Amino acid sequence: MLRDQGAWCRLEQRDTFTVHVGWDQYVYVYVGSDQPCEAAVARTHELGLFAEPITVSPYAADLEEPEVTQAADGEFWERARAELAAPQTLLVEESYLRNATRWHRLTANNLDTVRAALGPRALLTGWPDLTSDVDAVLAALPEDEYVDFVWESADGTIRHVTVDETHQQQLATVVAGARAACSLPLVLDERHPLFQAALPDSDGVLRARW
Repeated sequence: MLRDQGAWCRLEQRDTFTVHVGWDQYVYVYVGSDQPCEAAVARTHELGLFAEPITVSPYAADLEEPEVTQAADGEFWERARAELAAPQTLLVEESYLRNATRWHRLTANNLDTVRAALGPRALLTGWPDLTSDVDAVLAALPEDEYVDFVWESADGTIRHVTVDETHQQQLATVVAGARAACSLPLVLDERHPLFQAALPDSDGVLRARW
């Protein structure tokens, strides 16, 4: 996490203890506690590290974009089942940690199987289904802009990669034989998913902070 390699998360024990790691390539860690912790601060200084008091973490959830408040509860899945009965297929992005995702083509037949395999407190983002015209998706990739390219390989696996125009020729080779594909913008203002919902805990309470 300190080196911005892979997944990112906040480590929190309710309102008593938190550890937040920066994502700006600096070795920066915020440690928050409901206790003064003078001995821990003194020991930190003895180890040659710099511990400075601040009032709030720069990585606190309430300082970022609005949180997802829709719960992927029983009612949510019933609505999804009704939509898929059309018949229809949806592309679902499962973020089980920040910067760590899995992709699913959700149908009425596999809904229960996909739901059972989702990670705890995962963020679910719904997108329109992949298109079978892979060549058209490749041809329409924007210039000077990064996108998420998502495709279904010949064996049915859903894969994705972040690319810009410099990778387009290589991408065509990588996705050769793909059954279907799509590209999704990475710029927040240009991302318009069909829905976003987070998995609640087993008691039905939504505690995930996305």
